[in-house]
Amino acid sequence: MELYNPHTDLAALRARLAQDQGRRVVCYCAAWCRTCDAYQPALRDLAARMPDWTFIWVDVEDAPDWLGDEEVENFPTVLVQDREGTRFWGVQLPYIEHLLRLLEGATRLPATDTGPGRIDTLAQAE
Repeated sequence: MELYNPHTDLAALRARLAQDQGRRVVCYCAAWCRTCDAYQPALRDLAARMPDWTFIWVDVEDAPDWLGDEEVENFPTVLVQDREGTRFWGVQLPYIEHLLRLLEGATRLPATDTGPGRIDTLAQAE
């Protein structure tokens, strides 16, 4: 699977969202962030290992609408959603193993409406 960027791959992302299983991960980063530079290849590899999930890379300066009214204070900040709602919204340490464990147990977390909004809605608003 790919790591989608709504700033450069919006049509492909919309097509993926229309046919995926509703499990989505958005990683909010910034081009100037060296931590994000190091994290992106690991996230791309994780996307390839987890084809049931849709992985999205959002540069907060290129696609600020993807934040809604939220703010990002540290990078990477991660949004995990499924059809039931948001399972996680917050800062993650930049270790892909931590995100992997989070995703493996995501359905055990309570579904909420926290974060910048539903990914389907964010993708259509562009």
